[in-house]
Amino acid sequence: MKKMKKPKLIDLFAGAGGMSLGFSSAFGHDFEPVWANDYNEAAAKTYSANFGHCVPGDIVSLLADQKTKIPKADLVIGGPPCQGFSLLNKNKDSDPRKQLWRPFFEVVLRSGAEVFVMENVPQLKGSPEFEEIEREADRYGFEIASEILSASDYGVPQRRHRVFIVGCTFADPKLVFPPKRTHFNASNGRETPTLFRLNGDHVDNPKPWRTVRDAIGDLPDPLGTDLRADEPPPLDLHFGRSPTLLSVMRYKTIPKEGMNRFDLQKRAPELTPACWIRKTSGGTDLFGRLWWDRPAFTIRTEFFKPEKGRYLHPVKHRPITHREAARLQTFPDSFKFCGSKIEIARQIGNAVPPLLAARVADCVRELFLIRQKNAGGG
Repeated sequence: MKKMKKPKLIDLFAGAGGMSLGFSSAFGHDFEPVWANDYNEAAAKTYSANFGHCVPGDIVSLLADQKTKIPKADLVIGGPPCQGFSLLNKNKDSDPRKQLWRPFFEVVLRSGAEVFVMENVPQLKGSPEFEEIEREADRYGFEIASEILSASDYGVPQRRHRVFIVGCTFADPKLVFPPKRTHFNASNGRETPTLFRLNGDHVDNPKPWRTVRDAIGDLPDPLGTDLRADEPPPLDLHFGRSPTLLSVMRYKTIPKEGMNRFDLQKRAPELTPACWIRKTSGGTDLFGRLWWDRPAFTIRTEFFKPEKGRYLHPVKHRPITHREAARLQTFPDSFKFCGSKIEIARQIGNAVPPLLAARVADCVRELFLIRQKNAGGG
């Protein structure tokens, strides 16, 4: 086919820009960002530093303002805040964040985009809101395809599951989506890729899942406890914390990969918080160590707090650093983050892994190639 014109892209609820990065030349694509928005100013600054201007502010208020001009675009991508669907949200039935897909659609219509990609937590699929999204898409002439994707199946060293919805007005996205898996779990009893492909659609010669060791094994010990602006990447975000003596004693009590709060309680109940002792089930990842030769578990916004999840380094007596978390999310070391260390942690944890976004971008590119071919352009 002839060289395809750069599709113009709008990124909503953009955060640091993990999705835009996956659609960029850094990951083999050539989509052109023309407008972006995020409610958080620090995230908007990060996006602007890497892709061009991102408009900060509440999208509902921005769309109600007559001064807001939404440019023409071919594609709208974004992940409306997912906390409304989260299993951790006890008030999710009445959470207004579950309706933020509506302004997403308004931007799709105002921009004239013929393709959209919406990302969210798996709980969206099968919800009443998912059915509403399907109806709204059909109303405006979009066919949709949806799938829950596991980031580890696409080369991300992290077991993170997200649902993606792809809508298109000129072709059935089911022709190209979901993307074929590029990686497989070599340690699940089916060692050969050929056998594993029987359980899912893989590319030819898939590779084993990428691991924590692959992502962070080359990093030295961190220094300091704050952002290191005077150091080049990757050391600029490679800093630690100032744990209490009690915390260090707890770390040292569970020195082996994969250990967690239950191992702490067995080995040293006197060091175990009373609330963990009372909670006899669930939470097996709390205060857990990562494994060197497995993908990490989901990197959330407070990865620097081991009491929040499986965030302890596989062998060092400390939680993972900002740089390690960014690498587990597949952000290149060259990506520029803006804001305080707390704000940057939030940006890292909330992001769509760019490498996962890149595989979704493969599918979107195929859709635009179909349009070009149908128009006689190839």
